[in-house]
Amino acid sequence: MTTIAKAAASTPLRPRRTPMTWIRGGGLSNLIFLLPLLFIFGAFSWWPIVQAVDMSFQKTNLVTPAIFVGWDNFARVLGDPLFLTAVKNTGYFAVLALVFGYPVPLIVAVLMSEVRKWKGVFSALAYLPVVVPPVVAVLLWKFFYDASPTGVFNVMLSWVGIGPQPWIQSAASAMPSLVLEATWAAAGGTIIIYLAALSGVAPELYDAAEVDGASILRKIWHVTLPQLRGVLLITLILQIIGTSQVFLEPFLFTGGGPANSTVTILQLIYRYAFQNSLGGNYGAATALSIMLAVFLAVLSWVYFKATKAWSTN
Repeated sequence: MTTIAKAAASTPLRPRRTPMTWIRGGGLSNLIFLLPLLFIFGAFSWWPIVQAVDMSFQKTNLVTPAIFVGWDNFARVLGDPLFLTAVKNTGYFAVLALVFGYPVPLIVAVLMSEVRKWKGVFSALAYLPVVVPPVVAVLLWKFFYDASPTGVFNVMLSWVGIGPQPWIQSAASAMPSLVLEATWAAAGGTIIIYLAALSGVAPELYDAAEVDGASILRKIWHVTLPQLRGVLLITLILQIIGTSQVFLEPFLFTGGGPANSTVTILQLIYRYAFQNSLGGNYGAATALSIMLAVFLAVLSWVYFKATKAWSTN
């Protein structure tokens, strides 16, 4: 008898799984406990998604009877002149937020991790913008963005010899201004995540790098970033998804202006639903919502596939 045959003969056979063994193993009781959660999740999460998909093929304002129109809503959205403008503006916002907003929390977290005293106070101050209600924060920054020479930011610029800036009143500077406020408002939560991740980095790694004569920048590049790469990948895709759904800042700051320079995809969805005829065109709004959801789902799948090997090595 060969070695493989002996091993197979000595290996005990697994008992056959039957419904009765599943019940005796506690499967039924687990299912009973899960049923309320499954019901709530299905009723408030999956069922609205199913209704949205169905509504995207209808012409409806939720007042008059719905009319099935097939793919007409998708064709209308794609043919809307504002659609490409909204896509470009959303992409522009996402790129600016990644270039300027993504590194800021990491840099602040690294600097705060080196602080020996008052770390709790600095953490609270960093998280404070997240606690401020978003509408209040926008109204406060709208006051700061006053384009007159007496505006708060323009007065600060005058201290270094820079003239008044139009801020959100100009099509060229409106979007960067929104990104600046959005970065300030959202950075606190990411800073706390990075601080928690940095606390898990073994101090021995920094000691070894210091023995090798590594500078601070080399420590960050060769020790900190490799240890945080899993967290960095997650926060990156979350920021991409979040910035692709930006609505509050352009809606409250500029209403999409000036000259549609800050109209985003979610704001276009809002216009379809609430700023058209009686009750709006919810069919077109849900059609654009489905298109955005599919795009983000595909983007997330491609992203995780592309970064899977790097994040696990």
